[in-house]
Amino acid sequence: MSNLGRCFQVTPEDEGQRLDVYLSAQYPEASRVRIRRGIDQGEAKVDQRSRKASFRVQAGQSVEFTLPVAPPSGPEPEPTPLSLLYEDDAIAVVDKPAGMVVHPAKGHWSGTLASALVYHFDQLSTHGGKSRPGIVHRLDRDTSGAIVVAKTDEVHAHLAAQFHDRTVQKEYLAIVMGCPDRDRDLIDRPIGEHPTHREKKALRSGHASSREAQTFYEVEERFPGYALLRVFPKTGRTHQIRLHLTSIRCPVLCDKLYGGQSRLTVAEIRRRCRQKKLAADFDPEYALLERQALHAHRLKLTHPVSGEEMEFTAPLPSDMQEVLLVLRQVNKQG
Repeated sequence: MSNLGRCFQVTPEDEGQRLDVYLSAQYPEASRVRIRRGIDQGEAKVDQRSRKASFRVQAGQSVEFTLPVAPPSGPEPEPTPLSLLYEDDAIAVVDKPAGMVVHPAKGHWSGTLASALVYHFDQLSTHGGKSRPGIVHRLDRDTSGAIVVAKTDEVHAHLAAQFHDRTVQKEYLAIVMGCPDRDRDLIDRPIGEHPTHREKKALRSGHASSREAQTFYEVEERFPGYALLRVFPKTGRTHQIRLHLTSIRCPVLCDKLYGGQSRLTVAEIRRRCRQKKLAADFDPEYALLERQALHAHRLKLTHPVSGEEMEFTAPLPSDMQEVLLVLRQVNKQG
């Protein structure tokens, strides 16, 4: 066992305590978050069996625990390749790939956009805190596309004000299940905390956590059982686009959290579209998509130094292009 690993014998005085509470008392120098991270990683064993944080310890039981190494005060530089859409002395605009977490968080201490930024740039803003160098706004892990980065605190404050004042124009491309009844519409529904699921948000009005949220969309293409939308969020709530599109019964394709499906194959499209075969040379079980089909396509803002209006476009990634290729063949075969 490492120097952070220790073994304890539960005393009668500690009987009945939750495992996380018990271990916190044994490691007074460690935060409760760090203790929970170790338990979640399977580092806590009671009588040689991994247990959850809520497990109640009993007198005489043997508890082994390896305290995870504390995360660094800021992200460690990592030589992860970046696709730059633009860069000057004040800002950079990155085309973030799907699957990359923006900044370090529970379960994602490495491989983040923040770690890549620290490696590639000599100077980044500190306005967002040590764990978020240069980060002005964020995209969900499985959302790809354009994200702007600030190199100084003054630039960061200027950009943050634009996002706050809603003068930044954002356009997303989304492939959804189902077809909206209207060619375009505004979804205006407040969003708050989910009453039972901490990872999700919910449509809630009148709740202490509720905040206004508006999303405008336009139908770009229609297919049997699917649609390609251009989406323009007017506000920037967490999971806003995903939740709003789910509310009109058109969840983002392969959005496991709100749509329930996490993988799309050629066979699934064929089944939903009632096509016996497609011209595309794909294996029916080939996975076209294994993440939510949401892409931050265009970002328009005012340059914080020059005052120039600037627009940046991130090309549609290959996985979403493949889905559209198959769906367009469905339309051709009618």
